[in-house]
Amino acid sequence: MNLTDEQASAADTFQGGHHLALQAGAGTGKTTTLALLAHSTKRRGRYLAYNRAIAQDARARFPATVACKTAHSLAYAAVGHRYARRLNAPRRPAWRTGHALGLTDLMYIGDREISQRTLANAALRTVTRFCHTADRIISNRHVPRLRGLEDEELHAELADHLLPFARRAWMDLQHFGDGAVRFDHDHYLKIWALTQPRIEADFLLLDEAQDTNPVVEQVFLAQGDHTQLVMVGDSAQAIYQWRGAKDVMNGFDGTHLTLTQSFRFGPHLATEANRWLSLASAPLRLTGTESIPTELGPVDRPDAVLCRTNVGAMAQVMQLMAQGRRVGLVGGGQGLRNLALAARDLKEGRRANHPELLLFTSWGDLQEYATYDPGGRDLQPFVDLVDTHGPDAILAAVARLVPEEAAEVTVSTAHKAKGREWGSVRIARDFEPSPPSDAEDAGPTAPRPINESEARLAYVAVTRTRQRLDLGGLSWVDERSGDAAPQHR
Repeated sequence: MNLTDEQASAADTFQGGHHLALQAGAGTGKTTTLALLAHSTKRRGRYLAYNRAIAQDARARFPATVACKTAHSLAYAAVGHRYARRLNAPRRPAWRTGHALGLTDLMYIGDREISQRTLANAALRTVTRFCHTADRIISNRHVPRLRGLEDEELHAELADHLLPFARRAWMDLQHFGDGAVRFDHDHYLKIWALTQPRIEADFLLLDEAQDTNPVVEQVFLAQGDHTQLVMVGDSAQAIYQWRGAKDVMNGFDGTHLTLTQSFRFGPHLATEANRWLSLASAPLRLTGTESIPTELGPVDRPDAVLCRTNVGAMAQVMQLMAQGRRVGLVGGGQGLRNLALAARDLKEGRRANHPELLLFTSWGDLQEYATYDPGGRDLQPFVDLVDTHGPDAILAAVARLVPEEAAEVTVSTAHKAKGREWGSVRIARDFEPSPPSDAEDAGPTAPRPINESEARLAYVAVTRTRQRLDLGGLSWVDERSGDAAPQHR
């Protein structure tokens, strides 16, 4: 293939044996470029993929000299296979596991009664959060913050109570035989990372580096003393910090290069993408392909509708179904089904087992929290959705979802759409602008700044299209940013 100047620079750096961080914007062919690098050498390498599907696709594109695997696959081969029996253990309720660990009583923190079920759930989530970090021991910082206990002193009291049980759970997970805690794939990944493994290869390629799990980052960077490291990603698409992911690219000790020529869309869409890159304070700017006539404007029947939240996605699903459309939902509807079941429990006077709603004793309790408590603002759309349609209507809509390949329109959150593309895309209305802070000038002549994390998510959303984009729920940027709007054609 004919290389762009940027791809040629990356190839030269790779051939020189230098560590390389390659910032690759949306649609710039990052995996193609990595495969090109691998084909340019007879050295043996490894490619660390973000998930199994990407690894399988890469095997068809990379030479036989490069092993394409996920970090979990490497960890399983090294230590995880020893726990194969535990991986197949039946599921068990968290409260039962808590009992086995000695967590048998409720407790009071402030004016809140914390049930044994809630405590057991939080203890196990503490272990999960620890497994996603590079830390060697479980500490207070791994204890999740529960809604209603956001105050630092209240959280510290909860953490002090839970840590002994979380550490007991982690000790339980070290045993090869049966144990009280259900063993999963992140457990053996963490156990492997703690052994400080050495990956034998002449070069190591890391994909989606901007969303690297810290435990994988630790293993990857530790190989730099004996093998060439190449990481590729897009820092402007770093949208998973909320679940512990870390952008390892900016601080990487190596040559930093960019891929800015997008082969997915044309110049008009590139202009829109660059506006969001600017708002995200990202240095990268994209160039569209002149021969691709991507347009911006209204789309009545899009191939995909992208939403800000899972609740927004559910609202879109119900709206499109009411129009008689066959709707697919990226990732399926299990998460929304669980929320709807939790809402039904609360409305019928039962406590919910959903981790987001554990501390609420009734639906009215949740309504009040979402309406008046600053920490509950993100739950307000969910409360409104349930109050408007009811849990049963939501459950019925989830049951009517069809597989994506059979759908007329696909609904997705922007997070789950990362790495995907469609012909035409509409942005849903739940992409609301970030609220002003008290310190901001609310006057009409001073546009409020746009949150950088929200701008990164918007950048991901607007770059999923090949042919036509309906900016829809992001149209407010024309007034908020103070920038001139791109020409929408």
